[in-house]
Amino acid sequence: MKRIAPLASTLMLTLAGTSLGLPAVTRAADTSDNQGQDQSLPTINVTASGATGTQARSASVAGFDDAPLLDTPASVSVVTSAQMKDQQSRLLSDVVKNDASINENYAPVGYYENFSIRGFTLDPASAYRVNGLTVAGEQTIALENKEQVEIIKGLAGLQGGVLNAGGLVNYVTKRPADVRSVMLGTDSNGSRYLSTDLGVLFGDHKQFGLRVNAAHEDINSYVDYSNGYRDFASLAAAWDISSKARLAFNIEYQKKAQKSVAGYQLLGGTTVPSGVSPTTMLSPQPWVQPVRIDSLNFNTRFDLEFNDNWRGYITAGRSRAVIDDYLAFPYGSNVATVFSPTFAANGDYDVYDYRSPDDTRRNDEAQAVVQGKFNMGALRHGLTLGLTMSRRVIDKSDGISIPVGTGNIYSPAAAPLAPSGADIPASYRNLDSRQQAMLFTDRVQFGERWEVLAGGRQVWLKEKTYAATGATTRDTDRNQFLPQLALIYKPQVNMSLYGSYAETLSMGTAAAFWQTNYPTILPPSVARQLETGIKYDWNKDLSFTAAIFRMKKAYEYPQPDGAGGFKYVQQGKQTHTGLELGAAGNVTKQLRLAASLAFIQARADGTGTPAYDDKQAVNVPRLRGALYADYALAALPGLNLQGSWLYSGSKSATRDGSATVPSYHIFNTGLRYQTRMGGHPTTVRLTVDNVFDKRYWKDTGESLGDSYLHLGAPRLARLSVQYDF
Repeated sequence: MKRIAPLASTLMLTLAGTSLGLPAVTRAADTSDNQGQDQSLPTINVTASGATGTQARSASVAGFDDAPLLDTPASVSVVTSAQMKDQQSRLLSDVVKNDASINENYAPVGYYENFSIRGFTLDPASAYRVNGLTVAGEQTIALENKEQVEIIKGLAGLQGGVLNAGGLVNYVTKRPADVRSVMLGTDSNGSRYLSTDLGVLFGDHKQFGLRVNAAHEDINSYVDYSNGYRDFASLAAAWDISSKARLAFNIEYQKKAQKSVAGYQLLGGTTVPSGVSPTTMLSPQPWVQPVRIDSLNFNTRFDLEFNDNWRGYITAGRSRAVIDDYLAFPYGSNVATVFSPTFAANGDYDVYDYRSPDDTRRNDEAQAVVQGKFNMGALRHGLTLGLTMSRRVIDKSDGISIPVGTGNIYSPAAAPLAPSGADIPASYRNLDSRQQAMLFTDRVQFGERWEVLAGGRQVWLKEKTYAATGATTRDTDRNQFLPQLALIYKPQVNMSLYGSYAETLSMGTAAAFWQTNYPTILPPSVARQLETGIKYDWNKDLSFTAAIFRMKKAYEYPQPDGAGGFKYVQQGKQTHTGLELGAAGNVTKQLRLAASLAFIQARADGTGTPAYDDKQAVNVPRLRGALYADYALAALPGLNLQGSWLYSGSKSATRDGSATVPSYHIFNTGLRYQTRMGGHPTTVRLTVDNVFDKRYWKDTGESLGDSYLHLGAPRLARLSVQYDF
């Protein structure tokens, strides 16, 4: 606890906060942090929200300002701050675990996480945003200062430009409010957690606002030898210059250090390991150091209302993440004889002295947007025009990855190995990627029931990659127009039906070192999506959604060359066809339910490798479902019982479907008790995840051309107390 004392002193000096990305001339109290009458539960697969309380009813992720979810022709999921607190969320995997369309995709303990949406892996370079601006996805983004997390599922070319097909995640920061809150927490592993939320509005007309969120966490992991810590602090400020102008600023810093837990690989390239424990760290050598990730994100925004119908804003930000990796990494087998990029059939693996310090990723972005409403005859227009500029650079060395010995997944203790002692080469500029774009959307309403949303983004992409010598290894210059078109029909005021078409430009991925054309990076490709859906607010407290989609993009994979080698190619098409169903809201005054169901058929064809055609994609279950319940006990006011269930169908671990991990059911439970202590609201939360201590493979995803399998967490109990003063 030695780190808590200086952090706590810092907390008491801090004050307030903001949320960028909201209308310029409005400020509302941060009601999500005062849950005296709240009976909330996580939003599950929410594409429309008619419920009151903490259930979100609008989001900005699918457009360029807040819009009602009922009128948004896309599948959008929103999780609020109150819901994250009830789940005791610390990571994005905690936030999205109840959305059936989102799956972990290479998310090891102690490292930054990545995900797939609708079966397509997100790109850390562009898929993660804070207040609408891209951030380096190679970080664990803190949740303490977030008002809500918005997720667009499916193509988001209009919103993001060069972006993988899955979608994007937008974190919205908290806005100014008079708030004072402290939270203490622990778990069954002995972790310790402290956070504060301190804010104030001041000035003659409360036109100034400040807010600070800060946290310290001592992480006692369920995996042996993988403990760590996390420190976080954020400062936000806002100034209502006038009734028509507002300036806002947000900055957040986080330092996290934790030993990373490597995944397993298939035994002999064909067999899923059995009889292994989620608490085991493979090759825990004494010279291994924690993975350290320092991240800094800041952004500012100026809003101006020109008149009743026209307004605009300018926003800019920078994100920087620095990663230090010092690992004894278990990877492949038989490097001394005939190398294989998988574990050996008997469980043997090679151990690498892997070091990659000062791996720096930086994203810069600026936007200027004008929005207005006007009529042309019988047509009502809502126009958005914008300019964006962004740059991403990567500065790092090639590091070292040197085999130093072997291990076995079934050995009770790892044999001590000596590090290589090799020098780490100098850092250099690996990537310089620049985008410029012009965008427009026009929401045209004719009559009382019909709307057409038409728009697009013209992207100019210039990207270069470099070798350690400074030589250019790739020079991409690509211009692309990315259209988006939607038709919305509202047969009644609380129901909307929509059909949409969208395109996005996805960057090509790189060949792994064991492939014959390493270090080739495949060219960008255009992904396309058709979607139709319905959103229905049964009443003000209960909503239903359904969506059917088909997405297509170029298929990228290591193609067998017939001589035992592999060449990384872009050949064939990957088609994902799916159905999403969702329901959320109050079933009765005491019971809130949320349900999510996703069926996805993810197939490739025309690959040139018949064994891979028409097989379900790696790490994509055909069926995934979730159910969450929150029940308020009438006999004991203030006490809510909570429970959830998650089902995942079996997932393929190989492209030919010859190896799969089994389906699983996970059950969680918890309670929230709201009372008063010393005259102040106090909330106690107790959750138990994986109640029946199920052993399961949560993730069979890929990273840098290699496949890994990660075990799910065992049973974990968490306890927290929130005191508002």
